[in-house]
Amino acid sequence: MDPVVATLVVLALAVLAFMSNRVPLGVVAIGVSLALFFTGVLTLPQALAGFGDPTVIFIAALFIVSESLDASGVTVWAAQKVIGRAGTKRSSLLIAISLLVALVTAVISINAAVAALLPLVVVVAARARISSSQLLIPLAFAAHAGSLLLLTGTPVNIIVSEMAAEHGGRDFGFFEFALAGLPLLVGTVVIMLLFGRHLLPDRAGALMPTDLARHARVLRDQYALSLDTGALLNPTTGVTEVVVAPRSPLIGERLCPGMTTPAGDLVVLAARRGDDQLKGQEFTVQAGDALLLQGTWDDLTRRTDEPGVLVVDTPPARLRRSVPLGRGATRSLVVLGIMVVLLATGLLPPAVVALLAACALVLTRAVSVPQAYHSISWTTVILIAGMIPLSTAFTETGTADLVARGLLSAIAGAGPTVALLALCILTIALGQLISNVATVLIIAPIALAVADELHASVTPFMMALTVAGTAAFLTPIATPANLMVMEPGGYRFGDYWKLGLPLALFFLAFAVLVVPLIWPF
Repeated sequence: MDPVVATLVVLALAVLAFMSNRVPLGVVAIGVSLALFFTGVLTLPQALAGFGDPTVIFIAALFIVSESLDASGVTVWAAQKVIGRAGTKRSSLLIAISLLVALVTAVISINAAVAALLPLVVVVAARARISSSQLLIPLAFAAHAGSLLLLTGTPVNIIVSEMAAEHGGRDFGFFEFALAGLPLLVGTVVIMLLFGRHLLPDRAGALMPTDLARHARVLRDQYALSLDTGALLNPTTGVTEVVVAPRSPLIGERLCPGMTTPAGDLVVLAARRGDDQLKGQEFTVQAGDALLLQGTWDDLTRRTDEPGVLVVDTPPARLRRSVPLGRGATRSLVVLGIMVVLLATGLLPPAVVALLAACALVLTRAVSVPQAYHSISWTTVILIAGMIPLSTAFTETGTADLVARGLLSAIAGAGPTVALLALCILTIALGQLISNVATVLIIAPIALAVADELHASVTPFMMALTVAGTAAFLTPIATPANLMVMEPGGYRFGDYWKLGLPLALFFLAFAVLVVPLIWPF
C-alpha cells in the first residue's frame, strides 16, 4: 500500500475509534503505532519512538508534581484563602473561582485542577445558595483558558513548543504562553459574567462532595464528642467511621472508647450499636457495630483498606486531601518553586527538570513511590506516545505536504491568515470529538507543512493551534474536565455549547487575528 494512503487510512480509523468512545484511548494510540509499523510506513524504532520521547517523560513527571500539591492540601489551602474572601455574590464567586482554577491549572494541569477544586466549589455554591450548575461549567472553561498561562499548563503546550523548535522555529519560553493566555482568560471571565447566568441551566447537581466542617459536625453530634474540628481532622491525624463487617477479625474483641485497636495504631474514639452509644463502657465487638477511629492518615488509610471493616463515608485517603497544608506541603512548594525557576531560565532541558522534581518529591517523602506511580495518568502518557508516530508518518511520507497543498489550493492563494483560519476551524471542530492532544498531534504536521509552503514562520501557526486546541467547549466529551463537572452540576449534553459557542468563537478570532500580531508570520 502506498505510504500516503496507508497513513490517511490509519488516521481515519483512529478518528473513528476516538469518536466511537467504545475503544479505550490507550488502545487506539497503541493501535496507531502498530498499524504504521505493519503497513511499512514506519520502522519499529520509529513506531515506538514516542514512548521514549522527552516530551512524554516531561508530562509524566509533571503528574507527580501535581499529585504532591493536591495530596498535601496546598490546592485546598489556596482555594479556601481565595474563595473564602469572595463573599456569596455570583459574580464575585465566579471571578474568584475562575482566577484560582486558572492559576492552579497553569501549574498542575487542567484535569488535576478541576478535580481538586470541584468539591470546594460545590460546597461554596451550596452555602451561597447558588445552583452548582451556575459555577461548574465556568470552573472547567476557566481551567481551559488558564492552561495557556504557562508551559506546564497542558501537554499541548509542551508538544507544540517542541515541534516549533524541531521545524525551523524556536521553542516557547516558560512564561511566553501568557501573552495569549492572559487576554484569553480575561475575555473568558467577561463572557461568562455577561452571558453565563442566561446560557447556563439553573439546576442542582446529583453529587455533593464532602464538606470538611460539616463532616466533623455530623460526627461530633452522632457520637456526642466535645472535640473541635481541628482535633478531629488536621494535617497529621484524622478520623474515619467504619462498620464491622461479617466475619471480621475484630468480632469478639473487647474494646472500650479511648482504647487502641488490637494493632495498636488507631484509637477507638467512640462506638455505636444501632441507635445506642457505647460510651464509657467496655463492649465485645459484634458485626454491624459502628466505630469512630482516630489515627494518622497513613494508618487510617492502611487499616480501612484491609478486610473486616467497611468505611461509612468518604475514605481516609480522599478525606485527607480536604485538609489544607497537610504533610509534605512545604516540601512540595519548595520543589515546585525550584522547578519553575529552572524551567523559566532554561538551564536544563524540561524533561530533566521535571524528573529531578519528581525524584526530589519521592526522596523527601512528599509523595510515596506507590502514590507517584498511581498519580500518573497513563492514559494520557500512552495517548501522546502512541500518537507521536502518526505525526512522524505525516512528515516522513509527505502526507502533510500533500494535505497542505490541497488546503492552499482550496483557498486559492489567499495567504497565511486564511490558511490559519481553516486550520483553526478544523482543530476546534475535531477537538470537540476527540482529545485535544490527539487533535493537535494530527493537525500540527499539516500546519507545519502549510507554513513551509507559504514561507512563513511556524511560530504563529503552532501558537494558534494551541489556542484553538484549548477551545474544547462545545461537548462534555471534549475533555475529561468537561465530563468531570457534568454530574455534580446536573448538566445535560446540550448544556455545554450554549456558553461554549461564544467562547469558541472568541478563541478562534484570537487565534487567527491576534496571535499573528504577537508572533508575526
